[in-house]
Amino acid sequence: KGCLERGESVEDRARTVAGFFSGQPLREDSNVQFGEGGAGAFSDGKLTTGIKDPRCRTVLREFADHGAPEDILTLAHPHIGTDRLPAAVLAIRREIEALGGTVLFRTRLTGLQIEKGKLTGVILQGPDGRREVPTSCLLAAVGHSAADTQEMFLKAGLTAVAKPFSIGFRIEHRQAAIDLAQYGRFAGHPSLPPAEYKLHARLPDGRGVYTFCMCPGGTVAAAASRQGGVCVNGMSPYLRDGENANAAVLVDVNPEDFGAGDLLAGFRFQRELEEKAFLLGGENYNAPAQRVEDYLSGRLSADWDVRPSYRPGVTAADLNRLFPAPWNEDLKTGLRLLDRQLHGFAAPGAVLTAVETRSSCPLRFPRDERMESGVRGVILIGEGAGYAGGIMSAAVDGIHCAETAAAAM
Repeated sequence: KGCLERGESVEDRARTVAGFFSGQPLREDSNVQFGEGGAGAFSDGKLTTGIKDPRCRTVLREFADHGAPEDILTLAHPHIGTDRLPAAVLAIRREIEALGGTVLFRTRLTGLQIEKGKLTGVILQGPDGRREVPTSCLLAAVGHSAADTQEMFLKAGLTAVAKPFSIGFRIEHRQAAIDLAQYGRFAGHPSLPPAEYKLHARLPDGRGVYTFCMCPGGTVAAAASRQGGVCVNGMSPYLRDGENANAAVLVDVNPEDFGAGDLLAGFRFQRELEEKAFLLGGENYNAPAQRVEDYLSGRLSADWDVRPSYRPGVTAADLNRLFPAPWNEDLKTGLRLLDRQLHGFAAPGAVLTAVETRSSCPLRFPRDERMESGVRGVILIGEGAGYAGGIMSAAVDGIHCAETAAAAM
């Protein structure tokens, strides 16, 4: 599900999601390792991408062969759905095991063993304690928000640079309003799918503002990965038949904004915003939310024209208290500019739910011709390496890295 039920802790949700993806329930005493993470577990399987790599076809074929809808092979905007993606992931994992692979649950990578600049082993921490595994090659696909693991990589000697990312909130409309804006008099025709949009604009100060991960007929999802923080994401089921549509509205954040001299400053900036969102939401994992009209004018919202889909619920709050002043002004200007591209985008009753901080990794690990980042044998993959921005580009990057590693053996 990816959303907290009332009275449910973040750790409880972690156990539920981990059990769902592993295909087996986890006991209360199962020693779940709860640390840094992102929203990837709650993905709805959007497979759109701007890259033209021929490996994209391989990724689509693998998903289809493991239970994803066959139409992803022909649609211009392929989408698996939150309700169908876990089964496909489970089928892939079972094939890996059938081919001789081993999948370790409740286990964390906590250290690298390096001699003379070369990897000799990894250190794992699991239910049975510390374990050392000799190896000369590690392909690490840690995702874009594993700050604790990223810090371990830096201490081990991998090289990285700070990179821009984006912050903002989710905007939620009734799907019928988006259909009307996009289809006009044809809105509601049974042959038309729920309408989508993708918007972007350049602000007067040079920053970009844009929509990201648009979810037709979807919900705003709880994606918190640490206690005392609120982070939101979006997802849609395969049929995209929900009442609302939502998307992230994001503005650029540059390394100079949060401390370019400290490679972990971007992660701390994300954490601070998520902790502020937790406080504004009432310290119960409700998300702070506000009508667009009220955010633009600085008023507290009293009721909702669009029913917020976020669970366990939302708390009316002034989001002007959440973001630093420059980003508030940029987001407000951005809402108005994007409304010119999609009529009704900044409708007074549209709902803003905060905070969205996990657009991409605040770090990039520059890679050489062997795809390594300063330590021989260690290859970081996908969004965690700062080289991808979604499922498709991350998967293609993973295939490329694996091919490079195999060729070097």
